[in-house]
Amino acid sequence: MKKINVAAAIIVNDGKIFATQRGYGAWKDWWEFPGGKIEPGETPEEALAREIREELDVEIEIDEFCTTVEYDYPEFHLVMDCFICRITEGEPVLMEHEAAKWLAADELSSVQWLPSDIELIEKLAGRFGNI
Repeated sequence: MKKINVAAAIIVNDGKIFATQRGYGAWKDWWEFPGGKIEPGETPEEALAREIREELDVEIEIDEFCTTVEYDYPEFHLVMDCFICRITEGEPVLMEHEAAKWLAADELSSVQWLPSDIELIEKLAGRFGNI
């Protein structure tokens, strides 16, 4: 099975987490954390900064590694390195996504997350007071 390595940003501000809605592909309209594929020669952190710049037109600072999620989609095996981040420059502009929301811990289950993000949502809800 094909393996895809990605990095995801859990962007936190004022006790809320930034979520984006996919605007394309098989999982269109499902919600996810912004980020994307790690290119050859990139660290996950470098890939994440690049992807967030491309997707949201902002600069981020990575505060800490959160977890690695592995999930088998029908077409590929996903390995997703997840990082707690904050925006250091700019306001998010949706370059690829169709919508975005800042969600409090008790609102995380209010959107339809991608299957690979469900485990991460459960972790975040459990530790949200520490973010």
